[in-house]
Order: sequence, then C-alpha cells, then structure tokens
Amino acid sequence: MTRKILVTSALPYANGPIHLGHMVEYIQTDIWVRFQKLRGNECYYVCADDAHGTPIMLKARQEGIEPEELIERIGAEHREDFADFHIGFDNYHSTHSEENRYFCTLIYERLKAAGHIETRTIRQAFDPKMDMFLPDRYIKGECPRCGAEDQYGDSCEACGATYTPAELKNAVSVISGERPIEKDSLHYFVRLQDFEPMLKEWTSSPDHIQEEVANKLAEWFEDGLREWDISRDAPYFGFRIPDTEDKYFYVWLDAPVGYMASFKNLCDREGLDFDEFWAADSEAELHHFIGKDIIYFHALFWPAMLEGAGFRKPTQINAHGFLTVNGQKMSKSRGTFIMARSFLNHLNPEYLRYYLAAKLGGGVHDLDLNLDDFTARVNSDLVGKLVNIASRCAGFISKRFGGQLAEQLDDPALFHRVSGQSETIAQLYEDREYARAVREIMNLADQANQYIDEQKPWVLAKEEGQEARVQAVCTQGLNLFRTLMIYLKPVLPKMAEAAEEFLRLPAQQWDDAQSPLLAHRIGPFTPLMTRVDPDKVQAMVEESKQTLAPAAAPAVAEGPLQREPIAEPIGIGDFAKLDLRIARIAEAAHVEGADKLLRLTLDLGGETRNVFAGIKKAYQPEELQGKLTVMVANLQPRKMKFGVSEGMVLAAGPGGEDLWILEPHEGAQPGMRVK
Repeated sequence: MTRKILVTSALPYANGPIHLGHMVEYIQTDIWVRFQKLRGNECYYVCADDAHGTPIMLKARQEGIEPEELIERIGAEHREDFADFHIGFDNYHSTHSEENRYFCTLIYERLKAAGHIETRTIRQAFDPKMDMFLPDRYIKGECPRCGAEDQYGDSCEACGATYTPAELKNAVSVISGERPIEKDSLHYFVRLQDFEPMLKEWTSSPDHIQEEVANKLAEWFEDGLREWDISRDAPYFGFRIPDTEDKYFYVWLDAPVGYMASFKNLCDREGLDFDEFWAADSEAELHHFIGKDIIYFHALFWPAMLEGAGFRKPTQINAHGFLTVNGQKMSKSRGTFIMARSFLNHLNPEYLRYYLAAKLGGGVHDLDLNLDDFTARVNSDLVGKLVNIASRCAGFISKRFGGQLAEQLDDPALFHRVSGQSETIAQLYEDREYARAVREIMNLADQANQYIDEQKPWVLAKEEGQEARVQAVCTQGLNLFRTLMIYLKPVLPKMAEAAEEFLRLPAQQWDDAQSPLLAHRIGPFTPLMTRVDPDKVQAMVEESKQTLAPAAAPAVAEGPLQREPIAEPIGIGDFAKLDLRIARIAEAAHVEGADKLLRLTLDLGGETRNVFAGIKKAYQPEELQGKLTVMVANLQPRKMKFGVSEGMVLAAGPGGEDLWILEPHEGAQPGMRVK
C-alpha cells in the first residue's frame, strides 16, 4: 500500500553559510526521501530557514540593514547551496512567514486556553548601554567555580560547571562591553510538566526515537520536567506574543512550527490537504531528521506543543552525530571548516553524497570525513568498480552491434542474484543503514566485475564465431550496471540520470531492477564519473583557510595581552598556595552527555587523579594519552554531574578549539612539583 510521508530536516539558521557539518543531515534526509519516492510512496520533503532571534537582529544591525534584508540574502545562498548538492526539497520556506505567524499564534492560544501557559517575573541580565536583555550566550566573565576567564553566562568550558549569569564574576556584555545589571521582566512559560506522562510513554517506544536518544531523555525525566520559557523581551526579531506590547516568541518555539508552515505553503501551492498530515487522527507519517544537539527541543518541547494544541505527534525522530574532518573537530585554522560552496567550487557534490552514505548508519554516532580515505574510496568504488562495469561493456555493444543489446542474458542466474537483493537493500535504506546498503551494493559490483573478468569479452571478440557471446556477455554486464545504478539512485541522483540517458531509459523506479533490459538500443557511452583529483581536494582546503583568514586577522593584530591584560600583582605567598604538579595522562575519554568535557586519568607517580577538563573541542582523547601535562593538585575536589573532579589541568588559549594544554619537556617526571 502506498504510504503518505512528510519528512523534514532541522532548519538552518539564517545568519551564515552552509558548511559540510550541516550537509550530513540534508544528504542523509535527501537519500531517505529519494528512496521513498523510488518505491512509489507519496513523500514530501520540506524545510525552511530559521530566521528569528537575537543573533540575526544584531548581525543585521552590524551590517546597517534590516533583518528582512539579511534573511532574504542568506536564504538565497542556502537555496543555491542545497540545489547544487542535489537536495530535492519539495518546498523550502522561511520561519519569517505569515504561515508561521499563524501557526505559532494558534498553538500558543490553544495551549493558553487549556491552562498550559503561565507567567511570572524573573530577574535577567540587562545591558544598560544597548537597552536590551541579554541571552546567556551574550554575557562573558570569570567562572564562579574555577575562575577561568572569558566564559559564557551559562556554563564554563574549562571545568564544565553550569550556573546562572548572576553568578558569573566580572561579567560584561559581549555586545557593548558594559557590565550588565539585573532587571525584572515578565516571562511566559509552557508547563512542560503537564505533559510528562505522555512524553514518558511516547519516548519509550523505539518506533519513535533511537535507543541512544531514549537513554538521554531518561536522564532529563529523572531530574523532572520544568516550565519552558517561551518569551523574549524587545528588542527582538520575531513574532510578538498576542495581547502583549514588548514580548516575542522565543526562536525555539517558532522554529519547529516552521515545519508546519513550510508544508502549509506547499499545500496552498499544490492543492494538498494539510490536515491529512497534521490532524491529531492523521494516518500519514511524519519523520524529523535532526542533529543530536537539538534532541531536547524535538523530543520533549515539540511533541508537548503538538499534543497541547491538538495536532499529531511525529512518527519518528531520527538523530545523527557530528562531522569531524581528518579525525578532529572542523577547524578554521587547519582549513577543515569547509563551507558547502568551497566544496562545490572544486569537487563534484556526488563525491560527498557517496562518501557520507558509505559511513552513515541508523545511530547517533559521529562520522569522520578523512580526506585521503575520501579520495581513495570514491575513486575505487565509483570509478574503479561501478563505472568500470559500463565502460568495459558499452564499447562492444556500440561498435559491433549498433548499440543493440542481445535478446537474452548470458547468465540469467547471476542477474537474478543481483536483482534478488532488492528487498534486502531496500530495508537497509528504510532503516537509514546506508553504510550497510553501500557495502551490499559494492559487493554486487565486485561480482559483476568478476563475471566480466572471467568472460573476457575483449578476448571473445577476437575469436571467430563468438559474436553472439560477446553481445550476450556485454548485455549481461550492462544489465548488472543498470540494476546497481537503481540501487544507488537515492545517493547519486545525477549520475543515475546520466546513466538513464546513456541507456535511453525513462526515469527508473525501484521495481525496474527486477526486469532485464533486452533487445534494446542504448546510446553512446561517455564517462559517468571522473576520479577525485587530490590537487582539487587540497585546493578546497586552502580556500577554506583563505576564506576565514580575514576574520582571524584582527585577533592576531590585537594580541593576547590586549585581549586579556595581566592581572593585578600577587605576593609570593599567594603563589605558594598553588601546588602545581607534573602529571602523565594515563587515560582520556569522552564524557557521555557532555559537549565540552573530557575525563582525564592523571598519573602523579604514586597515585592517580580523576579530572574533568573542558577541552573536548580542542582534542580527541587518543591525542592526549601518554602526554605529560601540569595540574593544580591541591584544588578542592568538586562533585559534578558526571562524577568528582580532583584537580585541574592547565591550558592556554581563548577557549573552544583554540586551547593548548601545557606540556613539560621530557625529563620531568610525574609527581614533580612545578616551582
């Protein structure tokens, strides 16, 4: 039976360009959507720009333009990048739309009428110079726990502590540099706890979320759900809350509503029935593809909003991990923070589509774009295996038989073995196990090439009386190629289109793989995919460095001392209170549920210490094991969410990925005191 499916990807923020980290999600989603359409299902893929919030308001102000002009320009760039990566949206809209305003207001009013909205006055940081309340991320100061400088208003990257902006020491506004004051403000909240029983039941089903996601949500349920703040104060770029003068919907309320708005825009244009997909009793499917960093909003807030407003909940939320490049976090200085346009300037987008598909599974694990492996794998699989099948057979058919395929296959059993894998591969696509699907397809490509190697049509062509065998063998090879291209069509839509043109076929559907192509005239063969040029990969990396160089220049010219002046003098007695020791990092590991922390086991030459360090963005665990470093050994142990931290390692740098742990010269021994 034909399924009705609506699919969305998370909305990219409309204040900057698309990079390869973003593309993981859109390529993953696009493959799934294209597969569903190949299977004959009624499937729609919608998305939009996330166009509201303080960052967009401030960036527009910095450029001296209105926010509407900014989001229109960025939206056009996003659409162009997606189109050039062959992302086949059925509709791409904006959250700054009348459809979105309508649904935000409708959902809010229904929640309010049902008693799920409450108000209360809270104290917030306020920038007196800019005359605006400050989001936590727009306040910086010293961590109230460990004293680390240049930390955000909600958490410390050095020690992992969480706190309120009021607790931050020597806090300043990132916007003006002024010291913020505290000011009262009336805020609007959704009573998320009203939906806790429903959410516990809904998230307990593996049909709705992945196991890893369910485990993470269980931690939040243990702490108990609380009210969710859905309002922000003017000035703010967004939709004003009804019956207020200076209150606006928080961007995370109207962003997921953008899924509904984009689909409504498509419905109005194409004559589709909106309620058939969004009504509470809808039998259609709704699938969201998101990054693991926004699970909280999609698996708790969003279903609660839909339930409270009388709409259907998602069928499935599919979370994915982050992209690393060459085994490390994407880096501007290394040229591996690669924009989508930089990739497109040098390389075929289907190279990336294939490589990501070959690594993507149905789980939430991160995946790595290793540029050397990328080059070797694309060249080996797509050119050395897949295209090779067609190129070895097409010439004989064109030159000796006028482009006419034989009336029968040379080895029907082999064809049926390959076409017989259709449902196995289909299920892997359905389960988003693309890497396993690609392995199956490439295994079949190996069998096809082995068959051609064994039959040797180039030898048969030289033997008298073997013309019919040559035609049959090459017809067999081209039929195997055609079947493999159908299997890979969700991943390589443009290459599949070129193959259909070469084979003189209409757009192929999934079930077409079951019937061989016989007594059919094909067109002349032209290369369907060229090899990845390593020089172009390097050129892309260099362009990525150059693109970001101007942004880095002011910081270099300003210098560390200008950014962080030397502190007030202290006495030798104050310094003597610190017990700094040499330590060897015996073990380093990720901390489950922590975005910034690594767990370090430090060997002091007679005892070990467990330390949580906010250096995850700068180092992979395997880089650290065995290194010498310096730690504060007499720091009071501190109980954290993830365990007890028994000290602090020393590092230099502004933070994030730009941190360098102190490394003593060899000769220093674990346990030695630093004097």
